[in-house]
Amino acid sequence: MSNRVVCREASHAGSWYSASGNNRAPHAGYTYCGACAAHAYKQVDPSVTRRVFILGPSHHVPLSRCALSPAEVYRTPLYDLRIDQKVYADLWKTGLFERMSLQTDEDEHSIEMHLPYTAKAMESHKDEFSIVPVLVGALSESKEQEYGKLLSKYLADPSNLFIISSDFCHWGQRFRYTYYDESQGEIYRSIEHLDKMGMGIIEQLDPMSFTNYLKKYRNTICGRHPIGVLLNAVAELRKSGLEMNFSFLNYAQSSECRNWQDSSVSYAAGALIVH
Repeated sequence: MSNRVVCREASHAGSWYSASGNNRAPHAGYTYCGACAAHAYKQVDPSVTRRVFILGPSHHVPLSRCALSPAEVYRTPLYDLRIDQKVYADLWKTGLFERMSLQTDEDEHSIEMHLPYTAKAMESHKDEFSIVPVLVGALSESKEQEYGKLLSKYLADPSNLFIISSDFCHWGQRFRYTYYDESQGEIYRSIEHLDKMGMGIIEQLDPMSFTNYLKKYRNTICGRHPIGVLLNAVAELRKSGLEMNFSFLNYAQSSECRNWQDSSVSYAAGALIVH
């Protein structure tokens, strides 16, 4: 029996973000989304956070459920992050999770892009917290409810921080999505209007309204299922009278689309506050 610690390497360092821990900068190359994501991380209080759940969508492997990592440690250019094995064991016992391969884990960027931010935000308490990475598949509405209910008890704990990884609209022919509302003027204005409609629905914390929005507009929000899980977790806690509100803090686009040959990806940063 080997005692070797299984580590997930920072496989996107040096390409999607700096491999150097001296460069202090979510889900996309930091050149495009870095400043936007920072608005959310500014809300983190490292003095109370002891566990960081990171929910990211699966881009490369078909997955109809959620999956846990085989790793014990996630490497970052700043310092290593330790996976909470007790929480992992509790989640594994539910029978609702798959185990992804280390290769799948290292190929996926949606969780990794948040690790340097997490490490930086928690730097003053770096030996006092653990992480709980969860890869979220293409869940049905009922599965989003099931996982939301399961994770709601962790969300209710103020020492737990939840990070939801997602871009917003991927617009352009290369993304096979060219929705355009000409009443908004330029294409990029139409994209912003579409995104902010969805952001407003997320702020209402109503999972059914968000699902209906996605069905109507087919907005290419890659983290729609992690967002759905969070909204269902909130809905579960609200049943017991727990008050919370969500506010978006920043919005950006990688470029301003003005013609049909252009393309862009949108980014938004927000924070959920539990009262």
